[in-house]
Amino acid sequence: MFDRMSLMVLYTGAALALLKVQLGKVMRLPTARDVRADLLIDRLKEELKKFEPISPPEWAYYTKTGVHKERPPAQDDWWYARAASILRTLYLRGGRPVGVERLRTKYGGRKDRGVKPERFVKGSGHVIRLILQQLEAAGLVERVERRGRRISPKGVSLLDRVAAEIVRDMELVPGRVEAV
Repeated sequence: MFDRMSLMVLYTGAALALLKVQLGKVMRLPTARDVRADLLIDRLKEELKKFEPISPPEWAYYTKTGVHKERPPAQDDWWYARAASILRTLYLRGGRPVGVERLRTKYGGRKDRGVKPERFVKGSGHVIRLILQQLEAAGLVERVERRGRRISPKGVSLLDRVAAEIVRDMELVPGRVEAV
């Protein structure tokens, strides 16, 4: 029916995706939902290092990421990993705004209170707020007044491009999670 012909069809869903109809069968191009989180965040943090507005402040090398942590992060590039994780979280929300408080809850953890029972505490709001401001300055995130921030079309494009590169480089099947 489609003799040696490719047709690109754009459709809307939870995230914009591209369908490629080729030789009568439908093949979905990979999105950030099709790639394991650890692979996507590692590759995305390398891409975020290329953006000028995204850089850790000088205090980031000796600060904790929340009151529940005892020590600062061991990785030197933890700021970019957290920025990549926040960007992926905004992507997975499908364009719905998310605020700093909700992200503080996501990045919180159990605090060791000595003899007393452990309790959940939220993560650092200053780190999250500053990363969101940097992502906004880079054009990857846009602000929704009184509701929070959501991923911009430029951010969606970046995540989908990185996911497509991962699928191509590792020869993965989109949608199937494989253990490495």
